[in-house]
Amino acid sequence: MSPDPPSPRLHVVTGKGGTGKTTVAAALALALAADGRSVLLVETEGRQGIAQLFDTAPLPYEERRVAVARGGGEVKALAIDVEEALLDYLDMFYNLRRAGRALRKMGAIDFATAIAPGLRDVLITGKIKEAVSRRKDGRHVYDAVVVDAPPTGRITRFLGVTAEMGQLARSGPIKTQSDGVMAVLRSPQTTVHLVTILEDMPVQETADAIDELTKAELPVGSIVVNMATEPVLPEPQLGRAARGELTADELTPALAAAHLNGGAELAAALVAEVTEHARRWAGQDALRAEVEALGRPTVELPLLAGPMDLGTLFELAALLEAHLRDAAAPADAGVAGGMA
Repeated sequence: MSPDPPSPRLHVVTGKGGTGKTTVAAALALALAADGRSVLLVETEGRQGIAQLFDTAPLPYEERRVAVARGGGEVKALAIDVEEALLDYLDMFYNLRRAGRALRKMGAIDFATAIAPGLRDVLITGKIKEAVSRRKDGRHVYDAVVVDAPPTGRITRFLGVTAEMGQLARSGPIKTQSDGVMAVLRSPQTTVHLVTILEDMPVQETADAIDELTKAELPVGSIVVNMATEPVLPEPQLGRAARGELTADELTPALAAAHLNGGAELAAALVAEVTEHARRWAGQDALRAEVEALGRPTVELPLLAGPMDLGTLFELAALLEAHLRDAAAPADAGVAGGMA
């Protein structure tokens, strides 16, 4: 029998803007850190969304602990600064950190990343690959790395631009770095999760992104349906309301029995509300079927009341942790191997 495939250690989280991908990435990092694991959560877009979620000061270009997970695990976070990443690159491959600092003072780094936008993504993915591959005393420093990545509209370009850069160089450090990054991104070590909500545009973008990632030979993981809501009516009544069969006459006696003023006018307003809710739910259910038809492991996270805080993140993390266990159970690969 062949051995089990290696577990994913790099979890890239993407989604259309407004779907809550940063929140999902943070909750996933907490889930992966359970039972004493060490996880790095990486921000790539400079919005400091991770710092806000964990109620910490803005993240510098260094790895800082932002949370302790169940069982003593820890989550560290890093906001990648493109200039510092370029200085790391120049130092690592050319021993030119001092020269790089001089270039930064001259504004040359800003100029270079402005005229070559792909360079920014190359530097970010290179730093991510370094964190995934980093070892100390023969062991990986991090059991998993979670990336709050760019939106679905440019995720394939973000992950694949390093290969494009590598094609411009036949040999040397740029070629070596490019090959090393793409070897990690296209390997079983990596999985790309897509966050959506049950609305037409996010679901369509999710389907398009899966198609693009597959064609680019980048591994697709789970679909996370975020902010899912529950119906307020039992299924039979929900169907009747969606078909417009609920009437104000049916509600009026119940309102009177509850001593609610308003009579037929209030009943008519409630019927309109219930009908709208039922039809919206029917539309979401149809989109849910479209998500399931994409053929990827899927998990739903509820729409939680109140502000997003650390307690709420732990609630979502518990649901993701259960999904990780279920996804990993057939291979008995452990929590870090799930959502693949």
